[in-house]
Amino acid sequence: MKHVFLFFFTILSASAFAKVELPALFSSNMVLQQQANVPLWGKSKPNARVSVQPSWSAQSSATVADASGSWKVTLPTPAAGGPHTITISDGSNLKLSNVMVGEVWLCSGQSNMEMPLAGWGRVNSYEQEIAQAQYPNIRLLQVEKQANVAPQSDMKVQGGGWQICSPATVAEFSATAYFFGRDLHKSLDNVPIGLINTSWGGTIAEAWTSAESLESMPYFAEMLGALKGKTNEGLVEEYQKENEGWLRQLALADNGLRSNAPLWAAPDFDDSSWKTIAVPGLWEEQGLENFDGVVWLRYSLDLPAGWKGKALELNLAEIDDNDITYFNGEQIGATNGHNVQRKYKVGGKLVKAGKNVITVRIMDTGGGGGLYGEAAQIQLKLAGSKEEASSISLAQEWKYKVAVDLQSLPPRPQSPDNPNRPSVLFNAMINPIVPFTIKGAIWYQGESNADRAQQYRELLPLLIRDWRKQWGSELSFYFVQLANFLGTPAEPTVSTWAALREAQLNTLHLNNTGMAVTIDIGETRDIHPKNKQDVGARLALLARANTYGQQVACSGPLYSDYRIESNKIRISFTHTDGGLKAKSGNKLRGFTIAGSDGKFHAAEATIEGSEVLVSSPSVDFPVAVRYAWADSPSDANLYNAAELPASPFRTNF
Repeated sequence: MKHVFLFFFTILSASAFAKVELPALFSSNMVLQQQANVPLWGKSKPNARVSVQPSWSAQSSATVADASGSWKVTLPTPAAGGPHTITISDGSNLKLSNVMVGEVWLCSGQSNMEMPLAGWGRVNSYEQEIAQAQYPNIRLLQVEKQANVAPQSDMKVQGGGWQICSPATVAEFSATAYFFGRDLHKSLDNVPIGLINTSWGGTIAEAWTSAESLESMPYFAEMLGALKGKTNEGLVEEYQKENEGWLRQLALADNGLRSNAPLWAAPDFDDSSWKTIAVPGLWEEQGLENFDGVVWLRYSLDLPAGWKGKALELNLAEIDDNDITYFNGEQIGATNGHNVQRKYKVGGKLVKAGKNVITVRIMDTGGGGGLYGEAAQIQLKLAGSKEEASSISLAQEWKYKVAVDLQSLPPRPQSPDNPNRPSVLFNAMINPIVPFTIKGAIWYQGESNADRAQQYRELLPLLIRDWRKQWGSELSFYFVQLANFLGTPAEPTVSTWAALREAQLNTLHLNNTGMAVTIDIGETRDIHPKNKQDVGARLALLARANTYGQQVACSGPLYSDYRIESNKIRISFTHTDGGLKAKSGNKLRGFTIAGSDGKFHAAEATIEGSEVLVSSPSVDFPVAVRYAWADSPSDANLYNAAELPASPFRTNF
């Protein structure tokens, strides 16, 4: 009887002294949407009375927790300002301080949204930008990466909650989100801005969409069915067994391995028959088009006698996707992830005078593949030395050989941590934010869906409608059109990236959406352009004009209509603000034209008011025009007077 009494006493004591709990979304330093009914929720004792008292009002909001202890109240917020406090009480008090009221935006997508100012991002002038990031009324919330097969009610965030924007906090935050928020902050007379960054590099749009909405697309039905009723824990066990089998198949298929030993990493291995590849550089641009699999790279170099036995540091910048790296046949490091800096220590016992060999085994499962990044970062140097004479550039021609084409193997099992499954990022990184009041969302994604551009015409609008349904609001939704990337073909050809841009352009039929065109600020050899200042500024222009009603030009010219006039085609545009112009010279470039044979030719294009007249001496009876229709259309130069570029388009679908 005594033990029973102690048991119930323990339960009652724990219940009596349990404190109110808030999800990670709510913390000191946060921003609440101004002049709105903002929900605030958490956990307490079952059936406890919970009151929430904001400092801006004499009236509190109160409710009673349910049998599980869950509760939610709604706070009417005032006009922008602060700082305020919010006190939550259920018998014990929890106080949130330095709370601002202003404008809240959700920032999501893949790596170009994730890309930080510093770290692996290193945007243009990043050191100066970070030093100048003194904006105490801009607040940042960084959601940690998680995937889950079931909708979650809470999430993990970095730094324990909302952070005040400063040089100390902004460096690893999304550059696109920061520049967007900074421009809004300035243009809205320093109204507090809250930015929630929930993004993950390399991810697909369907991962960010709820299962409920995705079920309307038959393509995803089987995948969603395979996840239904599953848990992450159960999937881990399944995956471990399946992946072990797949890795055994991969190792057996890899000619560079013998009984799992790295045969091709041996210092005395004869690589004279291997081909060469430029480093840095993606292999899909150097003879391995559309190749996914395992490739080994080797580089031999002579080291001075003074380096013998000394510890070294090997810097390989970024590798797409995963690598195992060897020095003189011994493994010195391994990293997964295409956007992670590779810095490996080389023990002195491995370092010889004269010939030394660096070998990198790379496995790429999608994208460009290879050892890429900034040439200046790819080097071997004496550990701890900052002297230029103590480093050797490895930005050279390397030897390479293909070991495994993944097409020869069954598909790799998907890890439970793999974010590229339908709905799993919505469940873990979006659902916990719903229904927190936000003004809108900015979105930078599409690279990972470029091989399914036609489907994206349905998928992106579905995602937007899904989020609006979740929030019960016609959220402003502004997205970035894919920048120029990869090479420019000598002749007009098929382009998956152009088709994806068209799908993005087509999404503008939805109300309260906008598209920031970035066809002029990409980088041919880098999928992560460094100019994120203009990306953020162009997104901010869309919000300023459409959400906040400012009289500013917010878009470059957008294709509207065409009509055939004899041997020419006349193209009409919207958003010609101030008139059309050919940037960087008087000649308009980037247009092609085709007749009934469907073959496109470089075209002559002239501006006539708010229209463009297109023709070619090679086409007598034109039927279609394309503009900037390539992965990287470097010659496209149609702008409006507001210096905003025209979106790529085609008249034929």
